[in-house]
Amino acid sequence: MISQFNFPTKIRFGAGVVAELPAYLKDNNLSKPLVVTDPNVADLPFFKQIVQDLTSKGISVEVFSDIHKNPVKSDVYKGDEAYYGTNRDSIIGIGGGAAIDVARAILLRINHREDLFKYDDLIGGDVYVTNDVPHFITIPTTAGTGSEVGRSAIIADDETHQKKILFSPKLIAKIIFADPMLTIDLPPFITAATGMDALTHNMEAFLAKNWHPMCDGIALEGIRLIHESLEKAVNKPATDVQYLESRSKMLIASLMGAVAFQKGLGVVHSLAHPLSSLLDTHHGLANAVNIPYGMKFNIAGFEDKFRRIARTLDLKDESGEAVVQYLFELNTKINIPHRLRDIGVKSEHIETLSDLAIADFAHPNNPKPVTREDFKNLYLEAL
Repeated sequence: MISQFNFPTKIRFGAGVVAELPAYLKDNNLSKPLVVTDPNVADLPFFKQIVQDLTSKGISVEVFSDIHKNPVKSDVYKGDEAYYGTNRDSIIGIGGGAAIDVARAILLRINHREDLFKYDDLIGGDVYVTNDVPHFITIPTTAGTGSEVGRSAIIADDETHQKKILFSPKLIAKIIFADPMLTIDLPPFITAATGMDALTHNMEAFLAKNWHPMCDGIALEGIRLIHESLEKAVNKPATDVQYLESRSKMLIASLMGAVAFQKGLGVVHSLAHPLSSLLDTHHGLANAVNIPYGMKFNIAGFEDKFRRIARTLDLKDESGEAVVQYLFELNTKINIPHRLRDIGVKSEHIETLSDLAIADFAHPNNPKPVTREDFKNLYLEAL
């Protein structure tokens, strides 16, 4: 069943809904989109089918896929050249968080020609986002970051690896085509890692110190949906009668996590971001390995919040310790390692990772303060 709801923008949700894209472009007098994706998605059959469907309707498609899995500024500049060099009139981001972040940053770059990082939200750069932007459409292919509903893009400096946030309400998509069929062929590892990313978003948003009761409610429902569906989405065969339902629940829970984390994120993301920038670790995997340790750090003083999470997870023991144990067990069930050493982290990385973590933008919204020594100890505990 295909449904439509508007929150925070127009969302078309359901199996097969991506087939509506050509007609939508035609209805909005758009005929020359720049389609931004990553190199892996660009080679997949469903992506080629989308391009073929557009082309058959007389729509001129330019594909840009020359991006890193952890995007950097130079990716955005190359995409900007592709937009202007081929005279495009709109941007479509198709993929996971990396592709949609780059698409959104290109969107900003088109009519804002200062250095990209002048617009960094962490230094108040959002006030310079004053011009109009091209028509923007997003199509998620993973159930992880929820970037499709976002208003920001996370882009790293090519040299320092420090992540910057480009933010403006102008950067939200005009419409999202959220089609769970596009996630069906994801390999188990990507399903697991992106799914744990979505769970991290929902859990950290719920715990974040800012007051936003609407985000709290959305985050708890997102946690419930992931609890019901992630293990099935990773381990059940595509022929299983519940498989599409699980994929659908994961896709909507991912989207909900991104809505909820406008309230803020926390310590887990500040542990994870340096792994991606320094070691090129998949962001979802970095969150997945770190989340039990970050949640354990947050328990003291916030037992009631963890009790509510435990209740949402149907745990008999409604405690923070039970939530942490649940996270370790879930990682085991979906073949995520428990230790950083198993994903390439070495003891000699700890000091640099700790420096990057304390400089990260996410932990100021953690429910309790996090020091550099705390980050070092958490990395060592997880190593």
